[in-house]
Amino acid sequence: MRTSGVLLPVASLPSAYGIGCFSKEAYEFVDQLKKAGQTYWQILPLGPTSYGDSPYQSFSTFAGNPYFIDPEDLIHRGWITKKQCDSYDFGDNEEYVDYAKIYESRFLLLREAWKNSDISEDAGFRKFVEENSYWLENYCLYMAVKASFDNVCWVEWDDEIKTRKPAALKAYREKFTEEIQFYQFQQYLFRVQWEKLKTYANEQGIKIIGDIPIYVAFDSADAWANPELFQFDEDCNPTAVAGCPPDAFSKTGQLWGNPLYAWDYHKKTGFEWWMKRLAACFQLYDVVRIDHFRAFDEYYSIPAGMKTAEIGTWEPGPGIALFETMKEKLGEREVIAEDLGFLTPSVIELVKKTGYPGMKVLQFAFDSREDSDYLPHNYEHNCVVYTGTHDNDTTLGWYRELEATDKKFCDRYLNLKKCKQEELKWEFIRAAFASVADKAIIPMQDYLGLGSEARINIPSTLGDNWKWRMKKGAFTDKLAEQIFEMTVTYGRASEKPAEEVEDGDSRI
Repeated sequence: MRTSGVLLPVASLPSAYGIGCFSKEAYEFVDQLKKAGQTYWQILPLGPTSYGDSPYQSFSTFAGNPYFIDPEDLIHRGWITKKQCDSYDFGDNEEYVDYAKIYESRFLLLREAWKNSDISEDAGFRKFVEENSYWLENYCLYMAVKASFDNVCWVEWDDEIKTRKPAALKAYREKFTEEIQFYQFQQYLFRVQWEKLKTYANEQGIKIIGDIPIYVAFDSADAWANPELFQFDEDCNPTAVAGCPPDAFSKTGQLWGNPLYAWDYHKKTGFEWWMKRLAACFQLYDVVRIDHFRAFDEYYSIPAGMKTAEIGTWEPGPGIALFETMKEKLGEREVIAEDLGFLTPSVIELVKKTGYPGMKVLQFAFDSREDSDYLPHNYEHNCVVYTGTHDNDTTLGWYRELEATDKKFCDRYLNLKKCKQEELKWEFIRAAFASVADKAIIPMQDYLGLGSEARINIPSTLGDNWKWRMKKGAFTDKLAEQIFEMTVTYGRASEKPAEEVEDGDSRI
């Protein structure tokens, strides 16, 4: 079945409190997706972010980001007042997240709500804590202890708690009983609000595509609580870390720094931890996009201590065994394999064996020097086409910077020579929608026709990423109607065509 959707991180939603969250604006976005005839809302990882604010570097692969808790729900519950909410400074730029101000204010607000909640008497809360104890206990203790050590990474903690001596664990649990409940409170609210939003989306015919990073952060409850899962030495320091080798985009490669998995151990346990991780993902999402899929075939291993990713080796990953186990334990699930970048025959074979659709990105297609698998006429049905992803510039920003020969090829391929500036976006979207790809996912910035100022992330950089937000009211009914007409035209919506859009773009 031919379908389509929109890529928009939760953090990029408009809201009254500085960052996108599970507020009324999220429900309004779902309503607009329905009007536009869409089937999917794709988001980025929902985990609590650490230094750099990247959703791909989280304190836990199981936990949710407290920033996404809707303050208006807390007001409705009577745990805080609107006046209290408005007294905090969440930043005043509706188009960009001010993470410093969010960090300084959001937890103060949540703590006030927690103090007024009497949450321990809530049966739903107690049930949530019990059912999620396998990860929640470690995460909440981790965050409480981390705060007591001025938020340094766990390898810098006192040895007894760093290495999880039973007596130390008991002592810290007793010492931080209340603080642990505060983190449980955050996770409970996150889950309740998210499940309510997801249920609403599903009822409107919108499925959620979530995103699971292949690696976890070193500074995480996952690494602290389960050192046996990773390539660590006797002092719990990584012996090698993750990244990507040098390529056309980065002369020194990408040094991510995430710990690498001890795959032999995972195989011996029947991938037990992975099955828990994936099962948790399918509780949150309808479809899971698995990031950096090629590392399941071969992963790039960089010796610990390197300053760049120039020195490293390719090592064998778990291969098809992990996904065979997943299908056996969890059943058939919808997965998208992020198979971008240089692909070896063995990677291509692994994706083929799983049966999962891979990704095609239009921005990668227009290299005038060679034919490309990313050109729409080369697609197969079982793939997902994007104009760009969160790691790319917006399509308009990218197009403006194209080299002359590549732009000439792009103009010829998409017939852009006589195309007006405001019409460019529709021709790229049309190319994606008209392709044979089963799914077409378009970043919201491309529908809005925004330039590089709306870019989400520049890989391997810090300081100015993950900040862009959509302005309130930007996703208009007129735009929804235009998207709907495009969706119906290319057979990606089940509804009958709407009446012609008044004053719409004649090129749609």
